[in-house]
Amino acid sequence: MSPQLLYYDLDPRVTAFSTTRHGGVSQGNYGSLNINSYCGDDPASVAENRRLLSLELPVPNASRLVIPHQVHDSVVQVIDEETLGHQELIEGVDALITRLPGVCIGVSTADCIPIIIYDPINHCAAAVHAGWRGTVKRIAEKTARQMYSFYRSDYGEMQVMIGPGISLKNFEVGQEVYDEFLQAGFPMERIAAKYAKWHIDLPLCNRLQLEQLGVRPENIRETGICTYDHTDDFFSARRLGIASGRIYTGVILR
Repeated sequence: MSPQLLYYDLDPRVTAFSTTRHGGVSQGNYGSLNINSYCGDDPASVAENRRLLSLELPVPNASRLVIPHQVHDSVVQVIDEETLGHQELIEGVDALITRLPGVCIGVSTADCIPIIIYDPINHCAAAVHAGWRGTVKRIAEKTARQMYSFYRSDYGEMQVMIGPGISLKNFEVGQEVYDEFLQAGFPMERIAAKYAKWHIDLPLCNRLQLEQLGVRPENIRETGICTYDHTDDFFSARRLGIASGRIYTGVILR
């Protein structure tokens, strides 16, 4: 079976996607398509899944899949000819930007929010991992600003895809997490709801960051898929435990 991907229609010159759980060789809670080597999966299965994914995508081989070691921070790394292939440069990195063709930059998630940003004018792209900690640190905004800094990207022209992640309904948090969002200046009346405990809308938090920066609301699209509710097709750490696979959301410039 080939990897089954959720493709995003951003631009004819771009391949953008999220992996599902289907079409790989991993077993159990890693089954079956997991390409992340930092979550406890069998290394041989991860390598085979990466090979299978590279065959499905317009990249020459698995070495062109860039998979950072994320730490829920807000470090953004540029992938260019000098940095490509240097794994040490993507340790502790949660967002990538590039204008290199034929390279897949991507991030791994399992309830956190994956975001793709594409600039059709300068033909450059970003992949962002926005967990709640990264969201509080405004990693989506920071990444868009880096695209402006490196490539002079116009916020008003950016095309954004917010991929599968946990919904407000299922993202229950403690008071301390609520307080961090409050102290960071988020509009709590819009992004939070009180059930038995507080719940926070992470996709909306990231959308608002980008809109406030100047990204047009109509240029931001969302899958609306909650990973917690759809574990048959997508990984969810809250539902399956942290010893489980990860969704890979990537973008390739052609």
